[in-house]
Amino acid sequence: MDRFSLMQAFVRIAETGSISAVARELGASQPTVSKQLAALEASLGVTLLQRTTRRLSLTEAGSAYYESARRILDDLAEAEAGVARLSSGLAGTLTVAAPNALGQQFLDEQLIAFQARHAGLKLHLIEGERFADLVEEGIDVAVRVGNLDDSTLVARRLGSSRRVVVGTPEYFARHGEPRVPQDLDRHNCILYSYLPGRNLWPFQGAKGEFNVRVAGTFRTTSGSAIRRAVLAGIGVAAAPLWMVHDHLSAGRLQTVLGDFAPPPVAINAVYPSARQLSTKVRVVIDYLREQFAAVPELN
Repeated sequence: MDRFSLMQAFVRIAETGSISAVARELGASQPTVSKQLAALEASLGVTLLQRTTRRLSLTEAGSAYYESARRILDDLAEAEAGVARLSSGLAGTLTVAAPNALGQQFLDEQLIAFQARHAGLKLHLIEGERFADLVEEGIDVAVRVGNLDDSTLVARRLGSSRRVVVGTPEYFARHGEPRVPQDLDRHNCILYSYLPGRNLWPFQGAKGEFNVRVAGTFRTTSGSAIRRAVLAGIGVAAAPLWMVHDHLSAGRLQTVLGDFAPPPVAINAVYPSARQLSTKVRVVIDYLREQFAAVPELN
């Protein structure tokens, strides 16, 4: 395998966190892909990934190489997309799925502007918190927040989302501020039904990541409803920064437990690995990457 192909394989391993998933994408065996990764590390003279029985994680050198490799691959994709745009305009129907809260807060406006740039394109925007089956429902590309568990999908990073624990100043005046995550057992926590682990909120401490079990009287499948509920003062919420930053700036909400904030969660554009990447999907992904890069709360 040439250096460029090794780079592509490494980037996919870093994004999926799974050598076996990338092996399936490439139609190769897991030992073959492991040997290719080892060959890349040997040629660079560094260890790119720490391997344990449970997970893969990037080393410091691996993170630096990933960012550079991802940039090179993105530049190539942009060059190819530019050639395609010169040869023909975008046409047909582009179906995009996105979380409703992110859509209302950011994506709706950006995708409407995108469609206006490409008058020959019909854009179908589907919003909801449920993870739709892209192949079965004919969706070209979806924007998803969090880890990619489905190995049949290809992910392209758009940005990242820092999670914060928030409540109204009035709520904390009545109930006190939690000083450590374990104090949340005395608070009414607003629950998101689609959060992995449901009642488990992730935090970061001196010994690494850990989860705290929380409980509350209000559970919802809607990110927008979480924002409205916490603004109503009924409890505290763990929310992405982009969803509440304007209310934080205005003083309507305040953060707590900032010293225990978990690592940022990736926001990806995903599409089926078995489907050839069309020009319209490549162009909308590149466009969204540019828009996300301009918003601090999404990086």
